[in-house]
Amino acid sequence: MNMAWEEFLATQGYALQDLRATGLAPHWQSDALQTGFVAPLTDLGLIQLTGEDAASFLHNQLSNDVEHLSAAEVRRAAYCTAKGRMLASLLYWKNEQGIVLQLSKTIQASVQKRLQMYVLRAKAKLLDINAENVILGLGGAATENGLQTWFPQLPTEPNTQVNNQFGHLLRLPDANHSPRFQWICNIETAQQAWPVLNKKLQALNTSAWRVTEIQAGIPQILLGTQEQFVPQMVNFELIGGVNFKKGCYPGQEIVARSQYLGKLKRRMTLALIDSSEVMAGNEIFNSNDPDQPCGMVVNAEADQIDRSLALIEMKLSDQETGELRLGSATGHKIQLLPLPYAITDITQ
Repeated sequence: MNMAWEEFLATQGYALQDLRATGLAPHWQSDALQTGFVAPLTDLGLIQLTGEDAASFLHNQLSNDVEHLSAAEVRRAAYCTAKGRMLASLLYWKNEQGIVLQLSKTIQASVQKRLQMYVLRAKAKLLDINAENVILGLGGAATENGLQTWFPQLPTEPNTQVNNQFGHLLRLPDANHSPRFQWICNIETAQQAWPVLNKKLQALNTSAWRVTEIQAGIPQILLGTQEQFVPQMVNFELIGGVNFKKGCYPGQEIVARSQYLGKLKRRMTLALIDSSEVMAGNEIFNSNDPDQPCGMVVNAEADQIDRSLALIEMKLSDQETGELRLGSATGHKIQLLPLPYAITDITQ
């Protein structure tokens, strides 16, 4: 991270813990997720790809189309092993220099190193650009008005972007019936905008943004869940992260076979867990078969002092019967909740 940004956040009451900006009151102590909030997304990393072969190189590595990405689009993709298991969940878009990849900072170094191994003779360069950029997450009813000072024309649809001299503004899937945005800009712009934003929006910890990601049903692969899931197991094709008509990429045969050969047997769903100590990678158990896990926590964030909102991947059959528990058959109770999108077996 840019040390100047870290020092600035400290003056605003933040501290950094496990890459996340913490130190302010938890989001559940206010209705800011609904009314309007801004949070530093210090846990997300950025990789810049430049060079005339950047798009074609990525197109051959990722589960989604990169070659036909327009300047106004924001897309998702999985980066998989040869066995179709996800090494990373990526958000990507174009900027003036080429293509930007966003992923969890906990896995950025290893993913960037792996991608670099396959560049070979392609005219493409991968650069860590975290030191030059700040990522802000914004959401809630007042967000659009709060951004008008810098972006008179906002992206009108999810998964689109606009950019100007103040940076790139990405609109992502809604949560709490309100739009959500990421603003990627330089530190000078962020420092100047912060006090203005704070007059219209409530400053929250990084975890607040992660809660809205979970509410939107958007999974993020972290260090503890790498190589655990084929994309469909975490609904990645349902949120636009897999293109089944594009050419080959690592794991493509496995991903396609999972889609076309019979009904999918595992899916991700939304859940409320009676514990605030839930981590990605924790196992899920069903009372009908208490001796072996039936699923895994994909992402989780404390939603109150004694509970967490989570995305969990598990067998569809275990979502229909039995009592679900965290960690063991006698662990904390799990209540399933509806996702904001339908679970369907689709091809595209």
